[in-house]
Amino acid sequence: MKPQIKICCIRSLDEALMAIESGASAIGLVAKMPSGPGPIPDNLINQIAMAVPPPVGTFLLTSETSVKEIIKHHQRTNTNTIQIVDLLSDRTYSQLKTALPSVKIVQVIHVIDGKSVELAVKISEHVDALLLDSGNPNLKIKELGGTGRVHNWNLSRIIRENSKCPIFLAGGLNPENVKQAIEAVQPFGVDVCSGVRTEGNLDKQKLTNFILNASDN
Repeated sequence: MKPQIKICCIRSLDEALMAIESGASAIGLVAKMPSGPGPIPDNLINQIAMAVPPPVGTFLLTSETSVKEIIKHHQRTNTNTIQIVDLLSDRTYSQLKTALPSVKIVQVIHVIDGKSVELAVKISEHVDALLLDSGNPNLKIKELGGTGRVHNWNLSRIIRENSKCPIFLAGGLNPENVKQAIEAVQPFGVDVCSGVRTEGNLDKQKLTNFILNASDN
């Protein structure tokens, strides 16, 4: 099965439409973050989410960590998916699902070591998907994505083999390495931000090459 392709750090409706027309099955819309590229205002996230045709996934990347604040954030943006880039302070995914039954919940796991594997497998029982990235939430200024770094795909494969839900693979992917990454991990989907950009702008050629290479498996 060909992997789903999520193009993240979308900054405008034009970028969203370019990604979708090129074959993306989902787009990532980054809200306020402590660090990293691509944040846009909540009202712009809402405008893009409302204009994107189904069944394309619209992912709100939120750094909120409480159910109450995540629900408020979603009410401002109205995406069909919430990507939680930090860990829920109380791990009450059931409350989030009860409050937003039609919204998919995706938890980011920053793959650092064996503890990341244990955490991912445990959380996989409570969410719709995991997204494996290369940030470091333990730093003083948290890295919650968009690092452009590749992590240990062997750890990601172990997570994929033991996860109770589908996984997206992120972190340093680009047109040159995405095919190898898919072969190594065999994820449900792949996620890319900086790997398809030139000087900060979405690059049509890189985007096309990424999607072609990701689909050639």
